[in-house]
Amino acid sequence: MTTATKAPESLKAGDLVQVLSAEEIFATLDERGELDGLPFMPEMLDYCGKKLTVYKVAHKLCDTIERTGLRHLPDSVHLTESRCDGGAHGGCQTACLFYWKTAWLRKAEGTADAPPPRPANPSGPVDVQILHRNARREPFPDGAPRYACQATEILRAAPGRLPLKDVRQYVWDVRSGNATASETFRAFLIGLFNRLQSVSRRVLPQWLWIKGGLTWGFLKGTATGGTPVQTLDLEPGELVRIKSKEEISATLDPQLRNRGMGFEVGLTVFCGQTARVVGRVERCLDEPTGRMLTMKTPCIVLEDIVCPGVPNLNCPRGHLPFWREIWLERVGPR
Repeated sequence: MTTATKAPESLKAGDLVQVLSAEEIFATLDERGELDGLPFMPEMLDYCGKKLTVYKVAHKLCDTIERTGLRHLPDSVHLTESRCDGGAHGGCQTACLFYWKTAWLRKAEGTADAPPPRPANPSGPVDVQILHRNARREPFPDGAPRYACQATEILRAAPGRLPLKDVRQYVWDVRSGNATASETFRAFLIGLFNRLQSVSRRVLPQWLWIKGGLTWGFLKGTATGGTPVQTLDLEPGELVRIKSKEEISATLDPQLRNRGMGFEVGLTVFCGQTARVVGRVERCLDEPTGRMLTMKTPCIVLEDIVCPGVPNLNCPRGHLPFWREIWLERVGPR
């Protein structure tokens, strides 16, 4: 098999692994601090030597840069409690799950370790400056810094596409423990339905469209004349309820955006649920360009609310969704 079509390694969701030492990991990296096009980031040094559990096998991912669908990434996993804190990337608050090459891990026994303290300043007999240099690119013409991370470089590490008809991905999903057989079959049916809806919008008259040609989730933005905004001044620890699909629809334009930020259709499964506020998000990296974006309207991150990945064929990337405050309502007093 070529690298682009190689099946995932034997690691499965739930396996306990130990991250290799910095010296062992650096021995696998090239002069850019990468392995097979995937950067090892400065923020990942905090986890060296730690025992962590495999969250998902990262054999595929949704392309958020060129929007080409799913990409195949060989020999990689996501680990629980290992999200980027943005320390070497301008304080980005996206909190992406790291990609870990299987070459950076070994199977372990015992119990998982607590997450490393934040912030950390690892040191040792390795030249970590190569990682910090690789975290930057040539600045923008206006002088703004241009950052590089796993998210901005992911298409180099995952050049192969995984179309809907590629049945290998569904076998990998089940064998890796990422999803059950029924969950995988359901995700395939949703993907097939969305594909048919896309074709029907192009070739059929509107009166023949199913559910108005909407994709699964059937969310339609109904806001006209600009999208509304609301400020609740939510703080970490507060309990909120996610509004109904109908209430959120009224805040979205026809492109399902509120003040420029999209609402993913798959997030409707959380409507009506309650969750605690983790924090406010004001800065995030633009993945296609590497520019740091400052939000005019800060967003909220909620505890234990992770992108389900179902509309994207069970993509295991595990993004933390950003929530506009107008999509939430406070539960009880502050």
